[in-house]
Amino acid sequence: MYEIKYNNKKIEYTLVRLKIKNMYIQIKNEQVIVKAPIKLNEKYINEFVNKKSKWIYENLEKSRKTSKTENIEQQDIYRLSEIVKESVEKYSKILEVKPGKVRIKDIKYAWGSCSSNRNISINMHLAKKPKEVIEYVVLHEMCHLIHMNHSKQFWNLVERNMPKYKEYKKKLKN
Repeated sequence: MYEIKYNNKKIEYTLVRLKIKNMYIQIKNEQVIVKAPIKLNEKYINEFVNKKSKWIYENLEKSRKTSKTENIEQQDIYRLSEIVKESVEKYSKILEVKPGKVRIKDIKYAWGSCSSNRNISINMHLAKKPKEVIEYVVLHEMCHLIHMNHSKQFWNLVERNMPKYKEYKKKLKN
């Protein structure tokens, strides 16, 4: 275990040496992991980590806050995955489109996303939301398979398939 200091606070990190070209820092489950090439000089690694101490501290704090506020249990994730699966099947038939992959993951920036590869990601933090809100997010992302934007046509398509979508969209903010 190694350590650095930021604002007189001690931050411990684990150094993992791998067959990689570039060094990077990962914060996972409130743990700081530095992954570095096998032959990289330890002095250089320490300098790199010290330069990134502010970033490490800020992201470690975010990680700690998230894990405290979002205590999502396995049954919640199971419920979410069932609702997502049903909704994808339902809107695949209605919209006559199929996504590539559908994943549930920890997304920091959105409730859902649709990639240009037609893959849909649904935020695991929807697990505590009502079914109709989850279904709205799935429909929203499925509509992106037809309109890869938020144009008037996109919103018309959402509304045609879920007339009360604005009501469910508001619940995402609560």
